[in-house]
Order: sequence, then structure tokens, then C-alpha cells
Amino acid sequence: MEKLTTYFTHVKEEIQKVIFPTKVQIRQAFFAVFLVVTVISIFLALVDFSMSSLVSAIVGN
Repeated sequence: MEKLTTYFTHVKEEIQKVIFPTKVQIRQAFFAVFLVVTVISIFLALVDFSMSSLVSAIVGN
């Protein structure tokens, strides 16, 4: 039982050291991720379209 008490004491100490992000930081990170995912998705869609057109032109459909 003493080990469990010690464990929770250490957990409490470590949780107090954690710096949680602010709402502004979370919002900025969300928009950054959203922007990067959108740009990469558009890029991959263009590459897919161009490769599809190239293959169709070569095959003759």
C-alpha cells in the first residue's frame, strides 16, 4: 500500500510541472495543422489528376 501512496504522490508532483497550452495556442496549432493538411491534400489531388490524365493518354482511353 505504501508503494501505491508513493506512486500517487509522485504523479501529483509531476502533474504540477506540466505546462498546459492556452486556448490561443491550441487555436493556432489547429489552424496550422488544418492549413498544412489542406495544402497537402490539394497537392496530392493535383498529382493524382495529372498522373491519371497521363496514364489515360498513354493507354489511349
